[in-house]
Amino acid sequence: MQIKKLKLKNFRNYNSINIEFRNAFNIIYGNNAQGKTNIIESIFLCASGRSHRTSKDNDLLKNGTASFDIKLLLEKEGVQEEIQITYNNEERKKIRINEIPVKKIGDLMGHLNAVIFSPEELLIIKQGPAERRRFADITLSQIRPSYFYDLQQYAKILYQRNTLLKSITSKRELENTLDVWDKHLVKTGLRIMKARSDFVTKLDEFAKKRHSQLTNNEENLKLKYSPSFDFRDGSDDVENIFFKILEKNRGREIQKGITIFGPHRDDIEIVLNGESTKTYGSQGQQRTSVLSMKLAEIDLMKDESGDYPVLLLDDVLSELDDRRKEYLLESIDSVQTFITCTERRFFHMNEKDTAFYCVEGGNIVNNK
Repeated sequence: MQIKKLKLKNFRNYNSINIEFRNAFNIIYGNNAQGKTNIIESIFLCASGRSHRTSKDNDLLKNGTASFDIKLLLEKEGVQEEIQITYNNEERKKIRINEIPVKKIGDLMGHLNAVIFSPEELLIIKQGPAERRRFADITLSQIRPSYFYDLQQYAKILYQRNTLLKSITSKRELENTLDVWDKHLVKTGLRIMKARSDFVTKLDEFAKKRHSQLTNNEENLKLKYSPSFDFRDGSDDVENIFFKILEKNRGREIQKGITIFGPHRDDIEIVLNGESTKTYGSQGQQRTSVLSMKLAEIDLMKDESGDYPVLLLDDVLSELDDRRKEYLLESIDSVQTFITCTERRFFHMNEKDTAFYCVEGGNIVNNK
């Protein structure tokens, strides 16, 4: 899988640019706040249907404009495919694949697989469970589009169920209708939990190997799936277990007005040498752990889809020491990679396989 061309119009600080990429390394360099990350962001948007920096599409508009347009040309197994995303502030975002409109973002998933690594990715460790769920959900949605559909359905079910729980305090007769929502919550929720459990188990295997290589076998990284209840206690009737938990805690949920159990309360434990990386890991250990997880994400996507994803490295090489930087670059020689940085002099790759793009004020001023 390789991205061949990218066209942007009125996206972030770009008026209009048209870039052709190399199949190996694409180095996007320049001073801060010139628009380097915006290129990375537009590529990730074509992979996931959303930005990794904002949840508001309106934020992606160039100041003073009412619409933006992104066109990305990629090639998979010799077949070219065009992804187009358009938006204006009076309509919803529109996605087209080979000029055919896509009705749901879920239909975009899997066309372009991308792994992104930016300084913000440290939030996977530093922040709460929501960041770790987001990490798992983005990857799983790309390799299994049906998973993304389940996430959307679960969000709707959860919203309706929570609304009902809040209403029951004043209208007790509504409690009888909870059984219907419990059924939907259990069936959809368990599909999500099963997918996440399998994902973490597989990612753990890849991450453990990567981290061992990065640390010369001095550290042991372990990823553990931590659901809101133990749905794998040996019983085959997992649905019944979930139903009983909801039934047992119905009073608490009505009192609080929220759903207490389900995949929206999942977490992923990141453990280093038997201790919580979030609590006891140093800044360097946390950074290395996330790097191992990101490399493992590439391995897992390749294993699942048979093809490497594209890799988006947004200003992270400056955060790594020379040994980890060298290991990273050696590990991705088969992956089309997009790297943002402030100076090109740090890169000494084979220039036959590398393109350099200097960005100034939303313009590509020279490339090689």
